[in-house]
Amino acid sequence: MLYFFRKKDPNRPDNFNLRVMHWINKTAIIVFLLGLIWKLLDWFVLH
Repeated sequence: MLYFFRKKDPNRPDNFNLRVMHWINKTAIIVFLLGLIWKLLDWFVLH
C-alpha cells in the first residue's frame, strides 16, 4: 500500500508513457482487490 502514498521523487524521469503505465497499474490493483473482496464475500457470506 505504500506504493500509493510515496512522495514525488524529483530525480525520477517523468514522461507521459510512464504516468499512463502507473495509472493503469493502480487501476488494475484496485480492480483486483475489489474482485478479491467480492469473491470472499460470495464464499463466506452469501453461501
